[in-house]
Amino acid sequence: EEEPDAGTVVFPRGYKVGHLAQHIHFTRPTVLEEGCLGLPEGEEHDEYKVERILFGLGFSKDDMYRSPDEFSGGYQVRLNLAKVLVSKPNLLLLDEPTNYLDIISVRWITKFLRAWEGEMILISHDREFMDSVTTHTAAIHRAKIKKVQGGTEKLYAQIAQEEEIHEKTRQNEEKRREQIEAFVARFKAKASKAAAAQSRIKMLEKMPTREVLQRIADLDFEFRSAPFEAKTAMEAQGLTFGYEDGEPLFRDLTFSLGAKERIAVIGKNGKGKSTLLNVLAGELDPQAGTIRSHPNVKLGYFGQTNIDRLNPKYTVEEEIGSANLELNRTSVRGLCGIMMFSGDAAEKRVSVLSGGERSRVLLGKILAAPANVLFLDEPTNHLDMQSIEALVDAIDLFEGAVMIVTHSEMILREVATKLIVFQHGTAEVFNGTYEEFLEKVGWEEEADGKPKKSAPAKAAVPSPVVAEPVNKKEARKKRADVVAERSKILGPLKKEMETLEADITRLEGEQAAVNQELAAASESKNIDSFVKLSKKMKEIQDEIEEKFGRLETVTKKHDEKNRRYEELLAEEA
Repeated sequence: EEEPDAGTVVFPRGYKVGHLAQHIHFTRPTVLEEGCLGLPEGEEHDEYKVERILFGLGFSKDDMYRSPDEFSGGYQVRLNLAKVLVSKPNLLLLDEPTNYLDIISVRWITKFLRAWEGEMILISHDREFMDSVTTHTAAIHRAKIKKVQGGTEKLYAQIAQEEEIHEKTRQNEEKRREQIEAFVARFKAKASKAAAAQSRIKMLEKMPTREVLQRIADLDFEFRSAPFEAKTAMEAQGLTFGYEDGEPLFRDLTFSLGAKERIAVIGKNGKGKSTLLNVLAGELDPQAGTIRSHPNVKLGYFGQTNIDRLNPKYTVEEEIGSANLELNRTSVRGLCGIMMFSGDAAEKRVSVLSGGERSRVLLGKILAAPANVLFLDEPTNHLDMQSIEALVDAIDLFEGAVMIVTHSEMILREVATKLIVFQHGTAEVFNGTYEEFLEKVGWEEEADGKPKKSAPAKAAVPSPVVAEPVNKKEARKKRADVVAERSKILGPLKKEMETLEADITRLEGEQAAVNQELAAASESKNIDSFVKLSKKMKEIQDEIEEKFGRLETVTKKHDEKNRRYEELLAEEA
């Protein structure tokens, strides 16, 4: 679709490329017929292959006979994705394939792509998803591309190490250059030293010039915590809510939000997760039940409706400053900078900002006003990988309570201490981590592999296949056996990974110390010491590389076995 300015792109003869198109254009009257357009030649009538993928991406049996134009933009992107996946290309090109997918569909496409037998190149800001489906990772960094075998952690560790070496080498070369220039300036006028001065001038001309690495703009922030002495920030009793034209989204929901608790709200799209936050924030009235908030609660609320309420006439600086009128301009400008609106960018009006930029403005407003309770509704939309990690770190450091709606399993594993799960047509509280939820309860869609019914169908739908009765006691025993075996097998691997990571951290500390000694030896012209330290530096570097290699092997083994146990647990659910 684009021509390179230089270079060539070469494919083998007959090699087929499947590309997830971002533009939406449908030509068939139903979802199923549109999906079948992706089937390869000779398989045009194999509708079941299209249905399997559409069900995995969150469509229901009834949806097969609806017009693609009836669906939201997110579901239309899913339909485009299904057409690509069913076409069986040699190479899949996927640009943010998990955008608009809920947690169930992300888990499904993860499993699908792991089993993909062809080649694949994908762009994603979901680090866990990316690492779980790829064999290599490439980063566009400082206008160059760097590719390694392995995951994002290995890639970024290498980049950080290379940049540290670059900077220390640059500093040493700069000191050496200054010494040579001082010699030339001192002796170039003396006849006895003229030859030596000329020699050093030639040396200067041949010395490489390493540029100072400019800081790459990135989010780096923490939430301001407002004081809170009580144990409980909020209590909900018997909450029920639904819109007039449908069944309640949740019924008789009872839970408390502790002063430093992290509750994750999870489930498929359109089930009421965002609505629950709106009810708890007082923006919607429940049909039944009560909400009691401690009088000292100060709420910071990041949600789609809040983004829509930004004043389009305000500049970024004015909008962020409006959240806390006690802040002076220097403080507000500082927050603008943290949110990557430095200099003139802080003078941009909200009306001209992209969706991602508006999200950062809203995040900046939450940072401006101290809070002791945060409501975060899919805060990682529009954020890149490093910004997502900065957000997770900020949540971890926040001294108040957090309720977060997210489809990111990485965030769930890092953050959540309790869950509110939307499934079985309502919302239920699970007192435990996300891993414990997967082991003890699991997702209903993964229990039997069949699609659930949604809206009434426009055309006749074949009767669903009746599942064979399952001996629940035996299934629970099998599941418990799998969990016990997983712990026995993965435990030693996890311990080995932790040991290797600790060794690498220790060695990197030694490397930094030796590097300082090297610089000192170079400055004092202590040749013997410089040679010994250089040898020691190489030995440490070799040991780091060796341990990185072992860590990569053990991590891969751990992840493969863990993946297999997850599949076994899904089968036994």
